[in-house]
Amino acid sequence: MNESTLPEIGLESLDSMEGLIALDPAPPRRFESWPRAKLVHAGYPGVLVAGTIALASTWLAQHYTAPVMLFALLFGMAFHFLHEEGRCVAGIEFTSRSVLRVGVGLLGVRITLGQIVSLGAWPVATVIVGVATTIVLGFLLARRLDLSPMFGVLSGGAVAICGASAALAIASVLPKSETRERDTILTVVSVTALSTLAMILYPVFATSIGLDHRQAGVFIGGTIHDVAQVVGAGYTISNETGDIATYVKLLRVAMLLPAVFVISFLAARHAPGQGARTTLPMFLVGFAVLVLLNSFGLLPRIVIDAANEASRWCLVAAIAALGMKTSFKALFAVGWRPVGLMIVETLWIAALVLFSVEAII
Repeated sequence: MNESTLPEIGLESLDSMEGLIALDPAPPRRFESWPRAKLVHAGYPGVLVAGTIALASTWLAQHYTAPVMLFALLFGMAFHFLHEEGRCVAGIEFTSRSVLRVGVGLLGVRITLGQIVSLGAWPVATVIVGVATTIVLGFLLARRLDLSPMFGVLSGGAVAICGASAALAIASVLPKSETRERDTILTVVSVTALSTLAMILYPVFATSIGLDHRQAGVFIGGTIHDVAQVVGAGYTISNETGDIATYVKLLRVAMLLPAVFVISFLAARHAPGQGARTTLPMFLVGFAVLVLLNSFGLLPRIVIDAANEASRWCLVAAIAALGMKTSFKALFAVGWRPVGLMIVETLWIAALVLFSVEAII
């Protein structure tokens, strides 16, 4: 090797962002006979990066009591360059899609039919109406604000069901578009911020207007977006309020299955160039099966705990991958209207649940 070739190698390494462009993309010979060896070799760098970000985000969330999804999202966006080119692209795509769906499917172990029945008819009806009307409101307002109707569905579902997890699940069945990843990230950021704010304000509001423990539990569980914030807000008032809020929130999580199925069905029918082709996503089938197995007591506690933990890691890694697919510049370009839409959706579901609590429950 002579001196004249050195600058060329250096520039090639810089252009790749990772210094890996000169490496052979094929797996080592000793692994070529393994099943899906080429697929694993292509995807593992990106999966490893997303997993590392998930690990760091979890550690920070545990030590600084902040939302782990927010840490994963911000760290992922800081590594956006890894998705522009190089060895990590395939693994980032895999994590943001396939790993995401596994995480959503495993959420089914959190819910049983007995929990839903134990709440009674009115809380169940309140949750169903709240979820449906919030998604419809998001769809209609998005069109009035010159936003994508799919963003209205995405944001409405995130606000109405279970925050970031719902946003990820709904995004996975929406038609592909240039702005889908950006819209998903914007929804996750906004819904996390709004949920944290609600966790602080709603317990004070509920006690100040004289709601009893049961009413406060239904209000908090039916309005705050993320599960962790519901638990934190509910037990701030009392153990009874915390228990009721958790059950109501799990009912909203259970709405993820029918909501995502309906959205998937409608999106497939109206997606350009896809005709009327509709399929039931397998991760939704897994979700439903786990709910039924858990309801009949067929899942031992160790399996439930393991599935919960696996689901959490999958979702954190997926949000890290989505962060790597999105740039700050793209987010800042969307303006105030998407955030304003989500604030209106949040106020709508809060007003609806409060009316139900005061008038009926």
